Amino acid sequence: MHNTTALLVELGAIILALGLLGRLAGRVGFSPIPLYLLAGLAFGHGGILPLQASEEFVATGAEIGVILLLLMLGLEYSASDLVTTLKTQYPSGAVDFVLNAAPGAVAALMLGWGPVAAVALAGVTWISSSGVIAKVLGDLGRLGNRETPVVLGVLVLEDLAMAVYLPILTALLAGVSLAGGSVTLLISLGTVGAVLYVALRHGRVVSRAVSSDNAEMLLLVVLGLTLLVAGVAQHLQVSAAVGAFLVGIALSEEVAEGAHGLLSPLRDLFAAVFFVFFGLHTDPTDIPPVLFPALALAVVTMLTKIATGWFAARRAGIPARGRWRAGGTLVARGEFSIVIAGLAVGTEPRIGPLATAYVLILVVLGPLTARWTEPLAGLLTRRRPDGRQGTAAPADQTEPAHASG
Repeated sequence: MHNTTALLVELGAIILALGLLGRLAGRVGFSPIPLYLLAGLAFGHGGILPLQASEEFVATGAEIGVILLLLMLGLEYSASDLVTTLKTQYPSGAVDFVLNAAPGAVAALMLGWGPVAAVALAGVTWISSSGVIAKVLGDLGRLGNRETPVVLGVLVLEDLAMAVYLPILTALLAGVSLAGGSVTLLISLGTVGAVLYVALRHGRVVSRAVSSDNAEMLLLVVLGLTLLVAGVAQHLQVSAAVGAFLVGIALSEEVAEGAHGLLSPLRDLFAAVFFVFFGLHTDPTDIPPVLFPALALAVVTMLTKIATGWFAARRAGIPARGRWRAGGTLVARGEFSIVIAGLAVGTEPRIGPLATAYVLILVVLGPLTARWTEPLAGLLTRRRPDGRQGTAAPADQTEPAHASG
C-alpha cells in the first residue's frame, strides 16, 4: 500500500510539473523539450530529489513515448509523398547526411569513444527535430512560404533514413556480427519496401480494416496495432520506433487524420515522460566536463545545417532570402537526437551527458536562428551588385506549400 501511495504521489507530481513547464514554455514561445530535460536532471540520479517508486513506470512510459512520436510522424506523410520526396530531393538528403553526420562521428573518434559510439553520435548531430521545426514554421507564419516544402522534404528524408539507420545502430550496439547486421538491415529494408508498396497499392484496404466511426474503437485499434507491430519489429531487431513509423505511413489520409486528433494528447504526455526519463538517467555532474565539446559541436552543426538548407533551397530555385530562412529553420535538434542517444548510453554512457547538453543548446538556438536568418538575409539581399539599395524578390512568399507534415 505504501509503495502504491508513493507511486501515485510521484507520478502526480511529475505530470503536474510537466504541465506547468509546458505552459511556461508556451508563454515564452519556446519548445518545452529543454525544460523537460532539466526536470529529469533535477529528479534523477545525482539530482536534487531523486525519484524512487515511479522509476519503472516512467521507463515503460518512455518506451511508449518513443513509439508514439514515430507513429505520429508516420501519420503526417502519405506513401506517395515519401516516394515523390525520394525522387526529387535525394541529393539534398545526401548533402544533409555528409555535412551533419560527419561532425558527430569525428567528435566521438577524437574523444576516443570508438567506432560504435561514432555511429551513434553521428545520428545525434544529423537528425533535425521535426516537432520543434513544425512549431517554429507555424509560429513564424511560414507554412505558405516557397522554401517550406524544401524544409519538409529534408525532414522527410531524415525520417526515412531513420528506418535504415536505427536497425544498423541497434545491431552495432548489440555487438551483432557483420553477417548478422547485414541480415537485420535486409529485413529492415524489405519491411520498409513492403509497407510502402502496401500503402501505395492497398492503403485504402488497410485503412478500411482499421477505420471506425467510434472514436474509442479507432483509438484502441490504432494504438493496439502500433504497439503490436513495434513489439514484433523490436523482436526482429528492426527497432520498435521504425515499426511504429511504418504503421503511420500505412494508414490513409482519412484514418490518419482521425487517429492524429485522438493520439496527439497521448503522444504529448508520453513524449514528455520520455524526455524526463532521459534526464533521470543523466547525472548532472557529468555535464560540465562535456559542455565545451557539446558547445563546439553545436556551433559546427548549426553552420552545417544552415548550409544544408541553403543548398536544398537553391536546388529548388528559391531566392536568396528563402535559402537563408530554410537553413536557419533546420538548426533545431530534439526528440530523435535523444532517442538515438538513449539507445547508445548502455554501450557508451558518456554519450548521454553530451547529447543532453547538445540538445539543450540547439533546441534553444534553433527557433532563434530561424528568426535571425531573416534579417541577415534581408541585409544581404537589399544590396544590388552595383552597390545601390534594392528590394528582395517578392516571390519568396507567393507560392503555397503543398507538402504534408
